[in-house]
This record gives sequence, C-alpha cells and structure tokens, in this order.
Amino acid sequence: MQLHEGDAWLDILDFPYGDRSQKPRSTGLTMVIDKGLGLTDTRDLMELASSYVDHLKLTFGTSAFYQTRLLRQKIELVKSYGVHIFPGGTFLELALLQGRIIPYLDRARDLGFTGVEISDGTINIDEETRFNTIRLARAYGFELVVSEVGKKDPRDQNSGRPLFEQVNRDLEAGSDLVIVEGRESGEGVVIYDDQGNILGDEVNHLVQNVTDADRLLWEAPQKKQQQELIMRFGPNVNLGNVQRDDVLALEALRVGLRGDTLRHYYVTLQGMEEPVRWPKAPLIQGEARDSEN
Repeated sequence: MQLHEGDAWLDILDFPYGDRSQKPRSTGLTMVIDKGLGLTDTRDLMELASSYVDHLKLTFGTSAFYQTRLLRQKIELVKSYGVHIFPGGTFLELALLQGRIIPYLDRARDLGFTGVEISDGTINIDEETRFNTIRLARAYGFELVVSEVGKKDPRDQNSGRPLFEQVNRDLEAGSDLVIVEGRESGEGVVIYDDQGNILGDEVNHLVQNVTDADRLLWEAPQKKQQQELIMRFGPNVNLGNVQRDDVLALEALRVGLRGDTLRHYYVTLQGMEEPVRWPKAPLIQGEARDSEN
C-alpha cells in the first residue's frame, strides 16, 4: 500500500498532542535561522522539513554576501515550498542608520523576499521612525511584516519602557508578528538569564499585557527553552531561531514524541501513572491468524 506524504507511521500511531496546527497556519509557527546555506543544503532542508518550517530568516546581514543570481534562486526555491523568507533585522537597522530605508525595501521586494523584519536590537530609533517603518513595509505589499523587541546587548536592556507597550504599538502599526529577542545563543537577553533559563516572571508579565499573545514569536534556540515554552503554552506556540538540524526534533517535541513532552502529556495531563499492560487481544495479524487455526 502506498502511503501519503507524512503517513509513514500515522496510520498506526496517534500523536499524543493531536491538535498540532497544520500549514498554512497562524499559530505554531517555526522560524529557522539560516546563517548561509547554499542551494543544495537549502533544497535538502525544504524537501525534508518544509511541512514544519514557516519562516526562513537569512540572519544578520548574510544576504549581502550572496551573488545576486544565487540569492534570487534561493529565494524562489524557498517560496516554491510554501515557506516565507526574509532578511534579518540587523540589515534593516543599517539601512535606517544610513538613511536608505526606501532603497532597502525596494531591493528586498525586487529580489523576491516575501517579508522583512523591523527591529532596533542594536541601534536606537525613535517611536515615530519605528512605527512609520512598519507602516511603510506594510504599504510595500510584503506578505509578512515582522518586528522584534528587546536589545541584543544586555547593557542596553533597560530602556525604561515596558516591553509589552512596544509589542502593542507594533501590532497597531501593522506587524503580523512580534519577535521576542533571544539571539543565536539564547543567553542573557530579555526572557533568558545568563545560563539560558527562562525568566518566568518576565514571560508572564509580557503575555498578560499584550493585546494578542498568539502573535508573539519567541526566539528559542536551545532545546530546554523550546520544551519549556511548549509546556507553558502548548504545541502551537510560535518559536524562532531554530537551527536547521533541529527542525524535526522540535516538531517531535511539539507533538509529544520526545521523552519530556511524552511524559508531560501522559503523567501530568492525562494522569496515567499505572504501568502499561499487555493487551488481551493479539497485536500482530499473524498471531490473530494462528489463534483462529
């Protein structure tokens, strides 16, 4: 019997978390960080995992180092698999710093990017500039406009303004999603301490005060961070800065196919503490036939 795509096991096993959202989706998004994949590696990633990847971010300013022909090919390849692709926010910050935001957006659209990211993780921009940049990106017709809150350098964290106010302002300006800064390391930034542990009070305060928590995307490069956020918010939490080699492992976390989330589902959510017992009915068709003879 020929199985449909993704059905190699699903005709005999059910995911513990059966409510995992499917593409195209607005929650449960996975954003993969791309630090410079060539066409072959990009195609391999898309063929293997495009069903589980929603956004591919060409992080930092890495898209500046592609030959134009190659960059266009890569963008079209990713789009053909139904995945959004956009350059990192640091690149846009440079355009703002140099007063070249219009040429930047022109070029991003011309190259074929489906989205852009607006951030001030490194530089400081005033509220009006940030708001106008989001509105301008929206007016350019990009399918995906995301913004990011939080500073990359811990020395710049204390702005005196609650983070949730910036999130709400960005959503009002037209951001589809607001990314919560986590950097590539996931340590010592916004909701993470220096060891990468989640600061629960910071997370709770943010979620309780934003107008739409489902439009937060948490950068969570470490497995323990992904796991805790899934346990806090469920399998359809939005997660970003996922390494390409971790996409399927993250999806297994989301649906309960890794030890930690499987245990959480059956012990904590289902309250099943008794040992699993061998079923009275035979499991194997061959055994069933033998018992009939």
